[in-house]
Amino acid sequence: MVDELIDDGVRSTISTSWRRSRDFNVHADRLDLPFVREPNLESPLVMAARPVIEQIAADMGTDPVSVILTSPDGVVLMRAAGHRKLRSTLDDVCLAPGYSYSEEHAGTNGIGTALESRTATLVRGSEHYAECFGSLSCAGAPITHPVSGAVVGALDLTGWVEEGGATLLSLAKSASAQVERRLLELASADEARVVGAYLATCRRSPQLMVIALSGDVLLMNQRLRERIDPGDQSALIELAVDQTLTGLGGLRVATLPGGGAVRLSPITEFCDPEAGMAVFGVHLLDVAEPVVRARQGGRTTSLPGVAGRSSSWQQACDRIARYVDGGEWVVVSGEAGSGRTTSLSAAARRGGGTVRVFSAAGLADPAVIDDLAAEVDAAGFSVVLTDVDKLADDQLTDIAEILARRPEDGWVGATVTGSHPDSFAAAVLLPLFTHTVPIPALRHRIEDLDELVPTLLRQLGRGADLRVSPEAMRQLSRCSWPGNVAELRQTLREVLSRKRSGVIAVSDLPPSCRAVSRRKLTRIESLERDEIVKSLEENGYSKAAAAEALGISRATIYRKIKEFGISR
Repeated sequence: MVDELIDDGVRSTISTSWRRSRDFNVHADRLDLPFVREPNLESPLVMAARPVIEQIAADMGTDPVSVILTSPDGVVLMRAAGHRKLRSTLDDVCLAPGYSYSEEHAGTNGIGTALESRTATLVRGSEHYAECFGSLSCAGAPITHPVSGAVVGALDLTGWVEEGGATLLSLAKSASAQVERRLLELASADEARVVGAYLATCRRSPQLMVIALSGDVLLMNQRLRERIDPGDQSALIELAVDQTLTGLGGLRVATLPGGGAVRLSPITEFCDPEAGMAVFGVHLLDVAEPVVRARQGGRTTSLPGVAGRSSSWQQACDRIARYVDGGEWVVVSGEAGSGRTTSLSAAARRGGGTVRVFSAAGLADPAVIDDLAAEVDAAGFSVVLTDVDKLADDQLTDIAEILARRPEDGWVGATVTGSHPDSFAAAVLLPLFTHTVPIPALRHRIEDLDELVPTLLRQLGRGADLRVSPEAMRQLSRCSWPGNVAELRQTLREVLSRKRSGVIAVSDLPPSCRAVSRRKLTRIESLERDEIVKSLEENGYSKAAAAEALGISRATIYRKIKEFGISR
């Protein structure tokens, strides 16, 4: 029936509201409004609105216009009207404290429709859904809390239909704005503090996802709302509240219902657990993320100059490449020498640009930090910062301030040597990065030696014609490589210093590669091992002759060979 009554002359706002009213089963020919509750006249909304309403009522005097304040669910809280006949009419239609004027109960009207649409709305005479309102014009404006952004109520001006119009709507908007300003003035000190802390964090680190809370105030920035699904946002809020109530205790990692993992990093300078106030940086992690291998033809990403086809290594490279291709800032964690900087730089260079690498040792120099600042001042910069967890606190603070100024103009990658959730780097610098990708140590992907060794020989040999015998490769695979790829590179460089062509045999490998110990040797033990290996080589691998040359007993050399894992 409603659709049949709508003609081209009806405003879209009104026709949409009529359809909602029909769906709510509101009666057009009779009024059936519920009395919901006694108004709370001590609420912050009433306290903020009362002076505004009293001033408008005083200015109107006996003019046939009423001023009405409602809660966010449309329940009338206050009403001021100096015109006797208008007051009687409002009583007849239950436009009085305690009754609900939501669209669900009253149909299309200035209060309910403004709350439903979150927009200031004028409803005149026959535009009301219920016929009993035909003699009235209502202009309602929603009231939005200036801190939380939630609609906390509505302010409505109602008068005779011939009196109502654009003036009523303009006055309703102005009065609503005045109430909002008073709400801000009356906000508690804690609310003001958390808003200030939230805004300061967002200004300082615009790339950071931020959540702040204090009492009933909850703030999330646009970046967080865009990157985390609404269902996961609820779980994130619960995590933040729980962490605030139980003590901040550094950083905390949790898995969200959607399967992703996040790390909450408290911005300690803005946190006050005793007052229930906290500001957190939210950092996405990859630890719970399923591996995405969806490359064309099922093939994995190839990074130029990076060797290795083990599953763990390729998964890490896939993730790094995917994030770099998307322009997302990424941290690579792992042991020193494991290929963190190489993989990051290779992923960034695939686009053909230049990548500047700044080491932790270099950044200890203020002049290098100035150089970094100049680099990121250029649009489209690509920068890798290595071992940032080794930087001093003041250096980390300076770098974080530099990077926060230009979050959208370029790309930054960083490396860390491990997971230190309570470190200063984790609290100040790492929240600027969107993802953290762990990469495996060489001993955990030892099968990659088949590609790594030939690749490194080509890079180091500069034309040398060398290949590794199967026996030598097996011996290399028995090593634990505590220094990772960097140690392997140094080992091959040492071999190349003595041999430039032919086949590398076990005897061509350094002593450290021909002794495989189950534990890390001390410096003195390493020297002792090397001397035994050298003596064995010089004496045709005769243990008795080697022991005599070293001036030790045969029993001692047998024991040392076993202890150090020395093999021919």
